[in-house]
Amino acid sequence: MTEITTRYNRGMQQSICEATTRTTLRRMGYNSRRPHWVPLISTKNRKKRLQFARAHQNWTVDDWKNVAWSNESLFLLRHSDGRVRIWHKQNENMDPSCLVTTVQAAGGGVMVWGMFSWHTLGPLVPIGHRLNATAYLSIVSDHVHPFMTTMYPSSDCYFQQDNAPCHKA
Repeated sequence: MTEITTRYNRGMQQSICEATTRTTLRRMGYNSRRPHWVPLISTKNRKKRLQFARAHQNWTVDDWKNVAWSNESLFLLRHSDGRVRIWHKQNENMDPSCLVTTVQAAGGGVMVWGMFSWHTLGPLVPIGHRLNATAYLSIVSDHVHPFMTTMYPSSDCYFQQDNAPCHKA
């Protein structure tokens, strides 16, 4: 709000306050909201995703039943997005019931790799370090190949991963 007001007031003979800016924006249909968090997708990957979607737009449910999907995820043991709110009286700010505890280094977490298909869940593999090409290839040979040959013995199947850099190195 401050930036908009400041920009408006530059060079103007009569300045406005932030409350006037806020009121004007609301009358124009704007509301202050927290932004949605979305993954950053490069232009190159956006084009690849669109190409994939177009190539598979006519697939049937039976076609999709022959796909096994995988991904990695980090699960934080303690995490706060900073949006915790509490209600307290003026002198209660240090009361234990009004405090949120924190730990250094976000409290740790666990990284896992997993896969699933229409038919079943696949393995969930803990990753104790940063996933690189060598570790990823080890996961593929130890977990993907056995899963795919068991679930799809006719080899009429697809393994879908997200093209993360470690998958292509």
